[in-house]
Amino acid sequence: MINVQRFICNMLDENCYVVSDETKECVIIDCGAFYDEERIAIVDYIRTNGLTPKRLLATHGHLDHNFGNTTIFEQFGLRPEIAKEDERMMNNLHAQAETFYHMQLEEEYPAVERVFEEDENITFGNQTLQIIPTPGHSRGSVCFYNKKENVLFTGDTLFQMSIGRTDLQGGSMMQIIQSLRTLAQLPDETIVLPGHGGQTTIGEELKHNPYMDR
Repeated sequence: MINVQRFICNMLDENCYVVSDETKECVIIDCGAFYDEERIAIVDYIRTNGLTPKRLLATHGHLDHNFGNTTIFEQFGLRPEIAKEDERMMNNLHAQAETFYHMQLEEEYPAVERVFEEDENITFGNQTLQIIPTPGHSRGSVCFYNKKENVLFTGDTLFQMSIGRTDLQGGSMMQIIQSLRTLAQLPDETIVLPGHGGQTTIGEELKHNPYMDR
């Protein structure tokens, strides 16, 4: 059975997820931990529960979802995995920090470990995460879908009653609408765990989110 622990991180209240099962293997999705206490909390949770991190996964390459990658690399030797279209963005986090946050990052961030292959599935323990390309918020945005447990990690593509912004470089309203139509084909009871805010379901978003339809 899947177990999902959410950590709310950084100045933008980004959601980092540690996803594990009975085998004690886990993956870390979108480690946006910026403050020391956030990084410590994630590492302590993994170590206290005897988990073995296997992959560091990114739904996209924006800095607020990747502030904590240095800690995961230093503690567990994992470097981020991401879609090809966002690889360059991920490898230039310092430039994002200067442009969008007006800050200088002193840390040396780990380079991308690998990019996702077409139709790739991520496996760990007894779990499988299907990678669903969902461009629109960024060119390389993806969602991770666990069909067996009916859980969907949507990054900044789909939020509760909202969607990710499309006015940043690489964003496209036309693309994100097409991506949302893809997500709308999933079962209504699918649990949506977004990159910001609380969880919802595909059914609830089809009822109440003005951007969602079948």
